[in-house]
Amino acid sequence: MIARPKIDPLLVWSESALGHVFEDPSLAHSALTHRSVGGDHNERLEFLGDAVLNCGVARLLYDAHPRADEGALSRLRATLVSGETLAAVAAEIGLGHHLKLGPGELRTGGSGRASILADALEALLGAVYVDSGFDAAAHVVRRILGRRLEDLPSAQSLKDPKTLLQEVLQANGIALPVYSLTAVLGDPHCQSFAVTCEVPALKLAAAGEGSSRRRAEQHAARLLLDRLPVDKLLDPPSLEQSKRS
Repeated sequence: MIARPKIDPLLVWSESALGHVFEDPSLAHSALTHRSVGGDHNERLEFLGDAVLNCGVARLLYDAHPRADEGALSRLRATLVSGETLAAVAAEIGLGHHLKLGPGELRTGGSGRASILADALEALLGAVYVDSGFDAAAHVVRRILGRRLEDLPSAQSLKDPKTLLQEVLQANGIALPVYSLTAVLGDPHCQSFAVTCEVPALKLAAAGEGSSRRRAEQHAARLLLDRLPVDKLLDPPSLEQSKRS
């Protein structure tokens, strides 16, 4: 009686979810092995996959948005390759069911942790690249992220509040806002920052808070955007949209 070859569930899943058949199955297994297991884990493949992902997404956006400038393309790419997006994609394709985790990560629900899912998805892309080259990896990128190209917000709306506020003021010949740190509260390992954002020419000010000075400044800028007299300003088209988001 001839023994049938054993079916590898991970390879069956990768072909279905990624559309890729691994010539070297060990790469797929390494990509989904967390460092908590030890041995041949996925951190090196993750490093490689990050670069592959960025390049693959850049090409997708370059083709999909022929008139977008570098800044717009960069903001759109940042949305697509964010940890949040990658974790969501990984969850959708059931990646967590195939992760190899150490006992500690298993006990604490590591298979559903966003950072672990995102890292493993990048490692898988790195594994596909090593296994079959860039074209194969780019095909996987297109397969798992292509649908999200249609759901992206406008590049203009992705600008951070400080940038939007600066553009609105410059468009109206108004001096740039002044940010002042007013307080730093809490212990060194858990600090909270308070910042004011002022536009003297408009006699407007807003106070923001955050876990870093940068976040506090962004919060203050967002609040000040809400107070701008939109009906009296020649503002970029994104201003109303940003104030509603």
